[in-house]
Amino acid sequence: MSAMEPPIRVLVVDDQVMVRAGFSALIDSEPDLAVCGEASDGAAAVRLARELRPDVVLMDVRMPVMDGIEATRLIAADPALTETRVVVLTTFDLDEHVFGALRAGASGFLLKDLEPEDLLQTVRIAAGGEALLAPRITRRLIEAFVGTPERTLREATGLDELTAREREVLLLVAAGRSNNEIADDLVLSPLTVKTHVSRVLLKLGARDRSQLVVFAYEVGLVVPGT
Repeated sequence: MSAMEPPIRVLVVDDQVMVRAGFSALIDSEPDLAVCGEASDGAAAVRLARELRPDVVLMDVRMPVMDGIEATRLIAADPALTETRVVVLTTFDLDEHVFGALRAGASGFLLKDLEPEDLLQTVRIAAGGEALLAPRITRRLIEAFVGTPERTLREATGLDELTAREREVLLLVAAGRSNNEIADDLVLSPLTVKTHVSRVLLKLGARDRSQLVVFAYEVGLVVPGT
C-alpha cells in the first residue's frame, strides 16, 4: 500500500468478545488494514455498516437480536452500501446457514479456524472484489444445498440478455475460475475477461462473483456434480 492509499476498513461482527478482539488485533496489525468498528449482533452490524461504510464486513452467522443472514441481506440490499463486501464467518464448512448468507448477498465465507494470514488475504481479496472466496469449498457448499433433487429452479432473469461469450464467461466463473484462468481458457486478455465479467454482473444484477455462482446453479445453467 502506498502512503497515499487509505487502508481497507473492516467491520468485525461476532457475539463473542474474545473472537472480536482476536480478529481486530490481527487486522489492525497490518498497515493496509484497519478495523473501523465492532458489533455483537446483526442489528448493530447493519446500523454501523450504514454509519461507517466499511469496505469489508466480517460477519458471524449465529447471533442474538438479528442473525448474520438477515444482517447480510439488509446490507447487500442497501444502495448506499454497494461497495461493501460481506464475508461470513462460520465453524462448519458445510453449513446451510452459510449458503443462506451467500444467497442473501455475502461475497463468500471463511472458517473461523483458518490461518491468520489466510484471514488477512481474504479481507484484501474481498475488498478488491476480483475473486471468488475459497472457490472449492464454496462450490461444494452450493452443490450440497442447491443440488438437491427437490429444488425448484429460480427464474433466469437477465440470462437471455447475455451474449454467447458472456455465457461462456459465466460458466467459467461458476466453476471457480479466476480472470487469468478464464483468459487462458478462452484465449483472451485478462482485461477483456474483466470487462465481460463486469457486463455479466450488470446484466444479472449481481453484486460480485459469488452471486454469479449462486445464480448459475439456481437457474440450472450448471448442474451440480457434473
